[in-house]
Amino acid sequence: MPPTDAIDRLKSVNHNPQDPNPWLALYLDTSIALHETAKANFLIDVGSRSRQYFFPLIRPLCRLGIAFNKVLKTFLPNFLTSSWLLHHSIHLGLKWFVSPYANYLVMRHFHIGTELLQFVAGNAKGVKMEFKGLRPEKLKDLVNNVFLDHDLNIYNFVIEINRQLHEQNRDLEPKDELDFSCITDGDFPIEEMPRGWFNFIDLEAAIEIYTPMYQLLLTDSDFWRACNSLQLDETIALYATTLINDHKFLGLVNNRHPIVPESTFGAGHRLMLHGLAAECLHAYLVKQKRLRRKQMTEGNGV
Repeated sequence: MPPTDAIDRLKSVNHNPQDPNPWLALYLDTSIALHETAKANFLIDVGSRSRQYFFPLIRPLCRLGIAFNKVLKTFLPNFLTSSWLLHHSIHLGLKWFVSPYANYLVMRHFHIGTELLQFVAGNAKGVKMEFKGLRPEKLKDLVNNVFLDHDLNIYNFVIEINRQLHEQNRDLEPKDELDFSCITDGDFPIEEMPRGWFNFIDLEAAIEIYTPMYQLLLTDSDFWRACNSLQLDETIALYATTLINDHKFLGLVNNRHPIVPESTFGAGHRLMLHGLAAECLHAYLVKQKRLRRKQMTEGNGV
């Protein structure tokens, strides 16, 4: 159940022309398609006191942690690696300290990632693929290696779809009729997020805190792969827009050129952009789904 109070909070903001609220302006702006509840939760999160005051203080410390872990992993590459400990600590951190708005966006992201890959796999001509979909409904579900599997799914997907296309000497092209059935037009089945006294940390601050922990509890290779996966935003967007034959969406993708990797120091901010890009692409596909449904209805004379 999404925290719908984010919408109410934004709608209740009184507009003062001498002191306009930036988050209200972005909420009312419709130039970019986004799921309304997700957009409201995103704006409440980035406009929070945690994002304004706590995040700038914690970010330098977290980046020092990344530098320290890099030195440590250079000499002890397998020191303290534990996916079990990583996912259980992330679960407890989200449950006890992260805001419900941020947690909601985290949970949505895995559903969205699954549906984007399903859309491409299901609509690419000559491709037959099955992969492990990630659809956590409760925060507790995240302990099942969800974060690590999310990265693995993307790489395995890119490898497998291109392997099949190469074997058939075929370029990526759509089937005769696009199938949008895998794209959810509405809310995902997600539990209500905790609202305890300490659930105040915003999404980007939480990401900055968890990034050095992610680095510490995985091998150096796993961490590099996870960071570089963020630049596959452009790759997945190209697949989807090629199938729809409309590349205007690509202008909204910020993580680009995966052949040239970015520094791991900026992984936190790039992860924020990754989440937003996935939300935008999913909303774009929802919009296309509605358009196709309307065209079919009008074509049938209904």
